[in-house]
Amino acid sequence: MQFQGALTAIVTPFANGEVDEESYRALIEWQIESGIQGLVPCGTTGESATLSHEEHKRVVSICVEQVKKRVPVLAGAGSNNTKEAVELTRYAKQAGADGALHITPYYNKPTQAGLIEHFAAVAREVSMPFIVYNVPGRTSLNVLPATLAAMRKRIPEVVGVKEATGNLTQISEVLEYCGRDFVLLSGDDFTVLPTLALGGAGVISVTSNIVPGKMSGLVNAFFAGDLKKAQDIHYAISALNRGMFLETNPIPVKTALAAMGRIKKEFRLPLTPMAPENEAKLLSILKDSRLIS
Repeated sequence: MQFQGALTAIVTPFANGEVDEESYRALIEWQIESGIQGLVPCGTTGESATLSHEEHKRVVSICVEQVKKRVPVLAGAGSNNTKEAVELTRYAKQAGADGALHITPYYNKPTQAGLIEHFAAVAREVSMPFIVYNVPGRTSLNVLPATLAAMRKRIPEVVGVKEATGNLTQISEVLEYCGRDFVLLSGDDFTVLPTLALGGAGVISVTSNIVPGKMSGLVNAFFAGDLKKAQDIHYAISALNRGMFLETNPIPVKTALAAMGRIKKEFRLPLTPMAPENEAKLLSILKDSRLIS
């Protein structure tokens, strides 16, 4: 599988309202040096919703340039506007990304049949590997296992799913209906280990922004057959996983990276800095995890 292991849904650092290219490149380099197995620019964690098209394309290009094919780059390219999804996917391919991450259309809430037609339309225009991003908590729409199976049969570009329901029954059914070679990536840091146990290929992680070595170590240990080590890492990072969702992602993870000295603590509206009481909780978790002093 091309997309296997721990992939980081990487943040987009800002400085004075602009993309902070220097910090972004340094963050990418640190991720790769720490053993991460893939990078996902311009996802939810990358604040794609508030990037202009020009910025979105630049962020993908920087990532591809900095990675230099050392790990796969899965570029965020989804939209609830099918034509826009085509445009972003076409650019991702031109920039040299290895695949495109496609969130299901949000707000307009298509039917399951509409979902299939959306991805088929994008694939007709741009052929490259697609990972469908199923995150009902943000889209109010759940891609059913049978729908993914129908997509896989009809659309060869759909090679996998980022499954962020946290529903292990659904994860099992996806692999049952789509086949064990379908790339199922956990989209929920709390369910990485059980997802792997069911036959998942890895994770697209928020937490790996701050502990890339630990998250990749968990996945590596599992695939090496060292279940105890995988379990130990799972429990060691559980508090960090909770900390990353004290408030809306990516507010906590960017706050953590800023506390670690890796980026500036800057967001784009409508995201705002953490409430003081939540930031205090997060900093306490980071101290307990020895990420800050």
